[in-house]
Amino acid sequence: MDSTSIELVGSRIDRVEVDGERVRIRFEPAYLIKTMTGSVERTRWWQNGWLVFEQAELEDDAVLAELPADCAGGDVGENIYTYRDMLPVPLESAGQAHCDLALAGSERRIRVTGRAVRLELEDVAKYIEHIRPEQAPSGG
Repeated sequence: MDSTSIELVGSRIDRVEVDGERVRIRFEPAYLIKTMTGSVERTRWWQNGWLVFEQAELEDDAVLAELPADCAGGDVGENIYTYRDMLPVPLESAGQAHCDLALAGSERRIRVTGRAVRLELEDVAKYIEHIRPEQAPSGG
C-alpha cells in the first residue's frame, strides 16, 4: 500500500492561530515522505498546510513569540493513536486530540488539546528528491 506522512522534524511552523475554540498550526513548509508499494526507495516532497484542532485550547500562548521556528519533533495524538515525529496523510479524527511539539532552539512547546483534529494541505505537493536506502558496505 502506498503511504504518505509528514516528517515533523525539520518542518517549519510558521504560526499558530487561535480563533475561539479552534487552534490552527501553520506548516510552511511541511516535509512529506511518500512510499510506494514494492519500492525500497522513498520520495521527499514539500507542501504547505494547517493542523487544525476543534473545541481546542492552546496551553500557553507565550510560545507564539517564538514563531516561526523549525519543528524539533513531538507527538500528535487522536483517540488511542499517538504519532511521534510524524503525521499520517490524510488525518481527520473526532474524539480526544492533542499535540506536544518541540521548537528548535527553544524550551517552549506547542501544546494543544481538543475534541477533533484534521490536516488541511494546500495545492499539490512539490517534489524535492528520491531517498535511496543506504548501500550495505561490501565485505572484503
